[in-house]
Amino acid sequence: MSTGPQISKRSIRLLGHPTSVSLEDAFWQALAEIAAAQGRTVTALIADIDRTRSGEKDKNLSSLLRVHALQWYQQQVSSMARTSFSPNSSSHSSNRS
Repeated sequence: MSTGPQISKRSIRLLGHPTSVSLEDAFWQALAEIAAAQGRTVTALIADIDRTRSGEKDKNLSSLLRVHALQWYQQQVSSMARTSFSPNSSSHSSNRS
């Protein structure tokens, strides 16, 4: 019986400083997929996301990473939906006789 999502803590270096980030394993996997799709490391991806906090370091990095992953996948789905439902798509063809 599952007790819920597994959370893993990983140590990374951001701007030369060691820090640790706790995320559910599904989000670590998502970040790995996003980083691979962008041709960079997970650490580089996290560093870029961390930079968006500029001056607002009270914002929770783990939450920012979760939101980033969610938004990235939402963009992927939106992009797929646009191409699937384009005017040239066969699903929009007429069956008139």
